[in-house]
Amino acid sequence: MAVAETQLYAKVSNKHRSRSSSALLEPLLAKGFPAHIAQKALVATGQKTIEDAAKWLHSHCNDPSLDDPIPQEYALYLCPTGRLHSRLQDFWKESKRQCGKNRAHEVFPHVTLCDFFTCEDQKVELLYDTLKRVGDSFSQSFPPSISLTLHASPSYLGFFIDDSQANVLKEFAVAFSSEASALADCHVKPSLKQFHLTLAHKFYPHHQKTLEQLAKCINPREPCQWVAALYSRDMRFVHYQRLRAVFQYKPQNIDELMINAGDFIYVDPTHQSDVSEGWVIGTSHRTGCRGFLPENYTERAHESDTWVKHREYVFETASRSFTRTQKEPNVKLNGEAQNPSMSRSVTNVLSLQNAALRRGVLVMRHGERVDQVFGKSWLQQCLTADGKYYRVDLNFPSSLPRRKDSMKQFECDPPLSCCGIFQSRLIGEALLEQEVPVSSVYSSPALRCVQTAQHVLQGLQLNQKVKIRVEPGLFEWTKWEASKVIPNFMTVAELAEASYDIDTSYRGNFPLSSLVPSESYEDYVSRSSAAVKHITTACPSKGEGVILVVAHGSSLASLTRLLAGLPSRDSNDFAQMLRKIPSLGMCFCEELKEENKWQMVNPPVKTLTHGANAAFNWRNTIMED
Repeated sequence: MAVAETQLYAKVSNKHRSRSSSALLEPLLAKGFPAHIAQKALVATGQKTIEDAAKWLHSHCNDPSLDDPIPQEYALYLCPTGRLHSRLQDFWKESKRQCGKNRAHEVFPHVTLCDFFTCEDQKVELLYDTLKRVGDSFSQSFPPSISLTLHASPSYLGFFIDDSQANVLKEFAVAFSSEASALADCHVKPSLKQFHLTLAHKFYPHHQKTLEQLAKCINPREPCQWVAALYSRDMRFVHYQRLRAVFQYKPQNIDELMINAGDFIYVDPTHQSDVSEGWVIGTSHRTGCRGFLPENYTERAHESDTWVKHREYVFETASRSFTRTQKEPNVKLNGEAQNPSMSRSVTNVLSLQNAALRRGVLVMRHGERVDQVFGKSWLQQCLTADGKYYRVDLNFPSSLPRRKDSMKQFECDPPLSCCGIFQSRLIGEALLEQEVPVSSVYSSPALRCVQTAQHVLQGLQLNQKVKIRVEPGLFEWTKWEASKVIPNFMTVAELAEASYDIDTSYRGNFPLSSLVPSESYEDYVSRSSAAVKHITTACPSKGEGVILVVAHGSSLASLTRLLAGLPSRDSNDFAQMLRKIPSLGMCFCEELKEENKWQMVNPPVKTLTHGANAAFNWRNTIMED
């Protein structure tokens, strides 16, 4: 047993156990479920209905931890509802769109009343009773309205609560903590720090101004009803990442995990180093089972997405202008549901910022390369005895471009597979559909990148209008070249002769001779910085236009982060990050001309996701005995 799991068991091994009087428990016991498992199911579903608990038990029938006596962790939050909550959600979405994700996005808007604490499953109902009783005793003294004052610093943005009102909330938290600790035999610690509602936390300092502008659009005096809500989480996965399945995946091997669209997956970042590229090992929140799953079938989720809401106490205050039945129609803004009564000042801020946008830089990884599918020995598989190329699989390219030197050079400079060509053209068509105004294209000298750029331009119907500028400075970190030498790339003349739309007059900022084997990470970062600076300087800054840069997985971080003024990734986790970047993965930066800076925003189109398709031999499969 792992050390962490041993410590969790130690917390609960010597506790006195009492039988719950839950009316929901008896029907589950009558179905034959053991008491401790039935109680676990009820707690895991917030003790709402028998049907929810039974469904949970059915889903967890193969959960290896079903008998484990590890309790949930609970926290008590004060949460806004009504119009104020809607405005906070507007801020959440817009701050994430403009400045990227920060720590505040992990949890919904709240004020922490009590820190997380453990409570045995059979005693959770005592917490419910305590919340109701203490809430009733404070209902008359609860502030009729809560004054919120905006506070900002280089790493924190949020509303502070007036001291006199905060004192009442602290008394409520202390009363709940004291009574819950006594009745449920658990240690509940009230939050006694200055009460606050966090808007943004641990963001990059250069985003402070933008976040403050958006925060000032929130009217803290919007109608609001406050509720004290009890939430729980699985204490085993507190420090894990959370992924959400975007597509269903059916296991192909016994060690793989079955996932449905919408499932949440717990992933321990420290256990991924030995996992194959493109895969992760995780535990399903829905089933409790563990196994491998394709990472590109998932997206990042928030910490609170896997929490369970148990009970809440609604404080009836003087500001009753909001009721739960009051609803407002939603409209679409930036592709997400928004409230039409969103402050005009927010709209003004957005329009002013959008007016300042001039150019965009779309950095794209190349499409699927042939050796990615057929291995490093792919060239040996498709050459005849006299050195002629033939297609041994439909995913091999139909032909290889001519080059004056030996065809063996393709081993270090492989082409796209047929699927890679299709991927690239599909992305180009999607960019055309979104009317993305690509004005110039830069490519790494690697053949796979030039081919990707060519087929993206064909999809955009720009291959006769926009030429590809081959920039050697965009090549990937040379430390990863297995041959320990720089590949012998096709020349610009050879690429043009092979009918690629190459700008033969362009002279790169970095000559090929400047690329050295096994360069240091610092040298690679410096080269990337100089390359993107050269590209943005060389392209006209007047009028809108998107600069397309087709390069490598490493380029998504090394080019865009530097352009946006963010520090480079630490070299230790750089390789780990690259495992998560699929073929045609993209990052997008937009220029804020008036502020003389660039910011990272969502790419104009989605990344292509698809499953694996293994080689098939009908004789060995269908005819075997």
